[in-house]
Amino acid sequence: MGFFLGTDVGGTFTDVWVAQEGGRARVFKSPTTADVMGGVINAVTLAADHFGHSFEDFCARIERFGHGTTVGLNALLTGSGGATVVVTTAGFGDTLEIGRMRRQTAGLSEMDVCDWLKHNQYPPLVPRHRVIEVQERIDANGRVLVPLNEQQARQALVAWQGQGVEAVAICTLWSTANPVHELLIEKIAREELGEVFITLSHQISPVVGEYARMGTTAANAMLGPIAGRYLSALENKLKQAGMRVPVLMMTSAGGVLPTSALNDRPAVAIFSGPAAGVMGSIAVGQQRAERNILSVDIGGTSFDVGVVVDGQPVMSPSIALAGAELSVPSVDVASIGAGGGSLASVKFGDLTVGPQSAGAQPGPACYGRGGTQPTATDADLVLGVLDADYFIGGRMKLDLAAAQQAIQTHVAQPLSLTVRAAAWGIREVLDNKMADLLRRVTIERGHDPRDFVLYANGGAGPSHAWVLARELGLSRFVVPAAATAQSAFGTANSDLGFTVTRPVYLRLSAGKAPSDSDLKALSQARADVISQAHQALQKAEASDVRFDLSLALRFRGQSHHLDVPLTGTLANAEFSGEQLQAALRRFEAMYETLFGRGAGSTQVGHEILSMRVIGRGSLPVPVQVGEGEAMQRVGERLVVFDDPALPVSTAIYRTTLARPGERVQGPCIIEYPGQSVVVPPGASACADAQGHLEVTLPTHVAAPAQANAVSQHTALVV
Repeated sequence: MGFFLGTDVGGTFTDVWVAQEGGRARVFKSPTTADVMGGVINAVTLAADHFGHSFEDFCARIERFGHGTTVGLNALLTGSGGATVVVTTAGFGDTLEIGRMRRQTAGLSEMDVCDWLKHNQYPPLVPRHRVIEVQERIDANGRVLVPLNEQQARQALVAWQGQGVEAVAICTLWSTANPVHELLIEKIAREELGEVFITLSHQISPVVGEYARMGTTAANAMLGPIAGRYLSALENKLKQAGMRVPVLMMTSAGGVLPTSALNDRPAVAIFSGPAAGVMGSIAVGQQRAERNILSVDIGGTSFDVGVVVDGQPVMSPSIALAGAELSVPSVDVASIGAGGGSLASVKFGDLTVGPQSAGAQPGPACYGRGGTQPTATDADLVLGVLDADYFIGGRMKLDLAAAQQAIQTHVAQPLSLTVRAAAWGIREVLDNKMADLLRRVTIERGHDPRDFVLYANGGAGPSHAWVLARELGLSRFVVPAAATAQSAFGTANSDLGFTVTRPVYLRLSAGKAPSDSDLKALSQARADVISQAHQALQKAEASDVRFDLSLALRFRGQSHHLDVPLTGTLANAEFSGEQLQAALRRFEAMYETLFGRGAGSTQVGHEILSMRVIGRGSLPVPVQVGEGEAMQRVGERLVVFDDPALPVSTAIYRTTLARPGERVQGPCIIEYPGQSVVVPPGASACADAQGHLEVTLPTHVAAPAQANAVSQHTALVV
């Protein structure tokens, strides 16, 4: 029988999720290696050994291989991308340095924006001395005003011969309206620089606005030499061992594609890991018939949240990364520095937790690797949430005395608290910090969190979920069977997905019907994006192909836009005025939901920037059965829930996969090899047919969804 694999490369561990058709799924972890590929191969080797096969025999039986990685993300954050030269229109060489409104603060949190020392901490993606200006000019209608000076362009590129240039990013003004000059520069670059990686802005980022387009083009060029080599090497290694299927790479937009389709556009997979986690939650939601989901992932350094509405992930048109804003459609994943390794300290009499992290080295004090500052993991150990002898399934022993000493020195003593009360304070601050982020992505965006189910993922997610659910007024939460490797699970259970964007720059006056030329432009753009997406999905042998269309809309004069879904437009040959008016009404409703009733400015008219399609095609997924095993009660210990002065005697259970229908009553902790599920007093936990665990909270302790005075105060000091 064949195997379905999903892999995800994290900063510390590489996860592999394996399911045998009609059989039980398993999760394997191996330390991430410097070359990335080694960690993947090691984890696959562990899976092969577990199922009793040689590496070659196991690879020959693989039916699907999904993959997500942080290689591109880390390369941009650390400035270790390929050496890149940017070619642009004369007079626009400073675009990456000037930016657009928020160049110095892009990607910073609300609190970090107030810290001037953190402004402009990232240099431009490409330094100014590697930016070439060439004489050429095209206007917004695509007319050539100044022909390209080919001799000047050639001389400028020849000067970089032998300088170690690995990639060229070509971004000229209004190439989205007429790409003739970008294509000419590409031809010259290939003649003079040989086999360098070349990215054209009208192909990778066909959007209005030269800064976002240039930043995206530069990022894609920087990643080309790195991602291309790594993915090709991984796929070749697996195919040499006998694998017959392509490696399917998760994209930031939440679909997988064969690596061959991403060779020229690695930037679209920058956020593949976080996106895969949300798509994994959607796959679990389909199994459980739940369509409104808050997908949370708590790891060692960060707390990630994705919102799923009516079965679809909330999307973002761009990514803020390394001080740049990239026009890469992405699953909208909000993150803060809050995780098991978040450092706790007392500053000016206030207890703060994060965003700084102890990382994997030296790690929390309880790891015994030289760390002396307390972390959230140390607090959980002191509070009884973690077992010092059964961390990561017993593969690692924790030092309780070291955790107590760290908390005593850095928190308890400065605040005149007991060690247990200080540990409880660390957890309270961290939980409120995470609850505030959940409110921001729901309440502040017009969603009632009580309409959602919380899915707890990551190594620490299941232990914090009961507090987060209670803070939001939820009556239950779900711990997926693959929670510790949810991103890997997502890469193995997601559909194919291909995103295409076409610029359509139209200005619509208030109260006036759109012109025939406007409607014709929209019809042509729709036909183009659907055709390109359909061809890509056909090449990937997708079935049940479907399309989600959207328009980028804003009020005239604004700098930012909203992506407005289009419905009911595929059946008609032409884009009608009624369809456009319906889109405008939907835009205004979305705008007022986000910014308040009366916030719109209908009288100033609208601007259409682009049309986007996400084409999706179905792929076979394994039929999963949660055969599971009985939860073994292994004892009990004192655990602090709501009062550090009154720890509660709590039953401890252990399992690797809960047996369908099995139910336990709180207070208890269910210890898995990579996570601990906390079931508070009065709550109960029950496993479903696939082994996903649903925890039902007592209704009398559910907190209101809005922030109370305590959590508002806490948010000021975290």
